[in-house]
Amino acid sequence: MEWKLDDNRPIWMQLQEQLTRKILSGWYHSGEKLPSVRELASEAGVNPNTMQRALAGLDMEGLTVTNRTMGRTVTEDRTVIEGMRATLAKDIIRQFYQSASELGYTKEQAMELLMRRED
Repeated sequence: MEWKLDDNRPIWMQLQEQLTRKILSGWYHSGEKLPSVRELASEAGVNPNTMQRALAGLDMEGLTVTNRTMGRTVTEDRTVIEGMRATLAKDIIRQFYQSASELGYTKEQAMELLMRRED
């Protein structure tokens, strides 16, 4: 997993967001055991305490479940995952419309741009 971190925002927030996207995209599957805090911290090149804070955020959001003997796993509750996917998608769409509006496009024009996008 490639980690993209910058100095503009707290590192733990960036880690939490990237882990969230990995779960929502299926990189980590429902019910799958996550690597240990130390393993993830080593991969990302951060302090284990920083990674633990990011993972605690995932626990609070309900995306992960911690079991003292088995470690941390991705939730098996598909409604949590699907709900968060929809929320994230809506945020991305809202940001797109805001950016297009700043360029002078109406919502309809922005939608048309999306429909005829070129890959």
